[in-house]
Amino acid sequence: MFTLLKNDGTARRGTLNTVHGTVQTPCFMNVGTSAAIKGGISSPELVDLKCQVELCNTYHLHLRPGDHIIRQMGGLHKFMNWQRPILTDSGGFQVFSLAKLRKIKEEGVYFNSHYDGKKIFMGPEESMRIQSNLGSTIAMAFDECVENPAPYDYAARSCARTVRWLKRCQDEMQRLNSLPDTINQNQLLFGINQGCTFDKLRVEHMQEIAEMNLDGYAVGGLAVGEPTEDMYHVLDVVVPHMPVHKPRYLMGVGTPSNIIEAVARGIDMFDCVMPSRNARHGTVFTWEGIRHLKNAYYETDPRPIDPECGCPTCRNFSRAYVRHLFKANEILAGKLAVTHNLYFYNTLAERIREAIDEDRFDAFRAKYSKLLAEKAPE
Repeated sequence: MFTLLKNDGTARRGTLNTVHGTVQTPCFMNVGTSAAIKGGISSPELVDLKCQVELCNTYHLHLRPGDHIIRQMGGLHKFMNWQRPILTDSGGFQVFSLAKLRKIKEEGVYFNSHYDGKKIFMGPEESMRIQSNLGSTIAMAFDECVENPAPYDYAARSCARTVRWLKRCQDEMQRLNSLPDTINQNQLLFGINQGCTFDKLRVEHMQEIAEMNLDGYAVGGLAVGEPTEDMYHVLDVVVPHMPVHKPRYLMGVGTPSNIIEAVARGIDMFDCVMPSRNARHGTVFTWEGIRHLKNAYYETDPRPIDPECGCPTCRNFSRAYVRHLFKANEILAGKLAVTHNLYFYNTLAERIREAIDEDRFDAFRAKYSKLLAEKAPE
């Protein structure tokens, strides 16, 4: 399934072969939480923006329109007209961050929908069944997302519970994949490493789930407000214990600089709402740094957002025009900015792969890791 093609230091270059196509890694997965990218980007347009994998969310799709509806429509791929791989987040993070009045028990979590207050139960088996109904390429295991920081004793109990839940996820997926009417009988399962910022818990938890021979492994519970240095430290501690010949996924990360630094530490896969969310508010990423398009400076600027960029927005429109659209509250403003940011992130991953292929990742990192986090010159 996963082939490690080469290393450049600790940076890795690989391919992930799935029933829905091959993913070149390192890769960035574009976030379409409710089976759509916020900003009005359709599935055919995503192909032109170099998107390899789209990420959708189990919790949101279970509530609207309902996973049974999507199953009836033939699964997510048919429903949203996306033929490439889809990864579905298990819903664990949303249950713990959005749901009200939640109660955690060994069987799972009881909570109220953040939409209408309806009482819902979700446990490992329920998450696997929902994701099976969605027919995604990769399903994420249902885990407990602990607030960070958390008391050590609670984090330790949570890690143990997450391991027990992971085994139940694995058993249920094996059962579902064996059924003749399952939409995707080749659905993959990724486990999630937890443990807050406690080195001992992170390592022990990773070692324990690594023995389960899952299809891939994710590092969860980061990028939730902790200092960037703490995130990098956790990766330094955990990644050496992740299976070498399985894909490694850092959940919810991040900035272009975060991605470069995580690749340097051995991570293969990323996702984040940042490129689309920031774009909808006028903030764009470029090869010169970050630009805030609503600034008055761009009022008469005829240049594209990024002279180095080949996205549809940069090929066709000026900074002045996109700024005007934002000031006029035109929907097109968000779409053009989101188009640019998604293209930029996918091109970033592409250039990272090329740098690793050509044994020059260290030079790429030295040039861009700091630069892409700074404000672009006007």
